[in-house]
Amino acid sequence: MIPPIPLHEAQARLLELVRQTPVETVPCEDALGRYLAEPVLAGRRQPSADLSAMDGFAVAADGPWRIVGESRCGAPFEGTLKPGEATKISTGAHMPVGADAVVVIEDAELGDANSLRAAETPVPGRHIRRAGEDFEAGSRILDAGTRVMAPQIALARMAGESALRVRAVPKLSILECGDELAEDQADCAAHQIPATNGAMLRAMAKAERVHIEHGPPVADNLDSLIAAVEAQSAADLLVFSGGASVGDHDLVRPALERSGANIDFWRVAIKPGKPLMVATRGSQIILGLPGNPVSSYVTAFLFMLPALRKMLGAERCIPHPLALPCSEALPEGGPRRTFIRARLENGTAVPLAQQSSGALGALAQTDVLIERAEHCAATDAGAHVPAYLLGNGYLA
Repeated sequence: MIPPIPLHEAQARLLELVRQTPVETVPCEDALGRYLAEPVLAGRRQPSADLSAMDGFAVAADGPWRIVGESRCGAPFEGTLKPGEATKISTGAHMPVGADAVVVIEDAELGDANSLRAAETPVPGRHIRRAGEDFEAGSRILDAGTRVMAPQIALARMAGESALRVRAVPKLSILECGDELAEDQADCAAHQIPATNGAMLRAMAKAERVHIEHGPPVADNLDSLIAAVEAQSAADLLVFSGGASVGDHDLVRPALERSGANIDFWRVAIKPGKPLMVATRGSQIILGLPGNPVSSYVTAFLFMLPALRKMLGAERCIPHPLALPCSEALPEGGPRRTFIRARLENGTAVPLAQQSSGALGALAQTDVLIERAEHCAATDAGAHVPAYLLGNGYLA
């Protein structure tokens, strides 16, 4: 039997197979969570003029000064300040022509007849936001592959954009396999377990912008599996959970081969999640994930989500770990790259006692996955280890 392939080789081979979806133009707000297909160039300069960064007085040359007007947001002072003159000014208002400094309101000393002195001599240029400080017209403000979130939407609109060029939303189909799976978790016989992986995978995929289809569990029957594959031919990514191993009733691989799919690779040197399969059927990408819930979660995190990001045009598809201190000493690594479930406590990764690939209770407590490379050296308690932040609600 061909030995399992290393994780990074498997991820690279998968992404090489994936093709990006077509480009479309959508309103800025509708691009939320998607990835830019093209760079965004600013259609205007921001700020368009010098602005005050503080409430106070715009002044020309040295004081004392005579107050001759006001500059407000949306209503700039229209004249030109002469040396010794000043205007009231609001944060974000245009600096009058001739002004070279701002006396903040806390330093202002007002006298009779609109006269102004400063408790401290204002420094020329301080508290002024210069024109073009954020960006100039024509400058690249966002790169292709950038994920569009709330700050990017605000930036694009500030730059004069009403719409963005992004990749079309891909179609994802998820199939759970197994005679033991009960679709209705409230009506589960003693010989069954509730079908949960599909719901878990759907929830994971919703972090990206995708169309998701999910049918009832598919029986461990070759004809049923072939029919399920044929019925999902329109999906850009077809994901199986379960049935991808080597047991007598693990029939996903023969079903795919009978359906005309090409198996690119099968089995990856990771723990949990070794029996992972990647195949193609025309332009469709097919992932066979293990049926154990933790294995299914880990392989979806490492393979399903990167594939979706590649389709959507992400600049970075594969997750990158952080270096976090680990509360415990860890033994040297084995022949497979291993992912240890852990909690975060005060910025420290605390491995969970339960590491079974079927333990959903421990997975629900997991904040990070600690990565242990093949044959890595043992580490002492407190040593920094690579860890993937999962975003399972960790706040502090």
